[in-house]
Amino acid sequence: MALERLSGSLKNARVIKRGEYDYFIHPLTDGIEVIEPQLLREVAEEIDRISKKDYERIVTIEAMGLPVTTALSLLVNKPYTIIRKRRYGLEGEVEVVQRTGYSENKLYVNDLRKGCRILLLDVVISTGGTLKAVLSALKDIGCKIVDVVVVIEKSGEAKEKLEKEFGIEIKTLVKIKIERGEVVLL
Repeated sequence: MALERLSGSLKNARVIKRGEYDYFIHPLTDGIEVIEPQLLREVAEEIDRISKKDYERIVTIEAMGLPVTTALSLLVNKPYTIIRKRRYGLEGEVEVVQRTGYSENKLYVNDLRKGCRILLLDVVISTGGTLKAVLSALKDIGCKIVDVVVVIEKSGEAKEKLEKEFGIEIKTLVKIKIERGEVVLL
């Protein structure tokens, strides 16, 4: 079975409620419980296998995109940029409003310029709020989004809506749903 470590770890993930929202807890999405190097290697190798190769930089969102992005960066020998949760006030900094199913926050984009060819990497798509905000900002900056890869897709319509809205393909490694308080792989 492909992605054995990722699939196995998801089957054992805990689920909590945030209001009416079912939130699953996993090492790659929350950093709770140990992040095993074998899991990172498996995920990075799969991302490299399915992604287009003509990007010059990996872009991820703080904080949980960092472990997978670092592993991928080392594997493919390409640099990465982090979309941060803290304002730095640097010249050209772009503020992004991120709305998810359970929160609203601001993100900050630095060091990306028009024409930069990127692979956008996130660990989970659920409501699509974070990815929508980031895709809009990258489009406004003028970045060339070569590929978008998300490790875990939580069932719903978010992925399809974003693909239609932005005219892109979003590749995911695994798709899950929450059923009776448990993570189910689809």
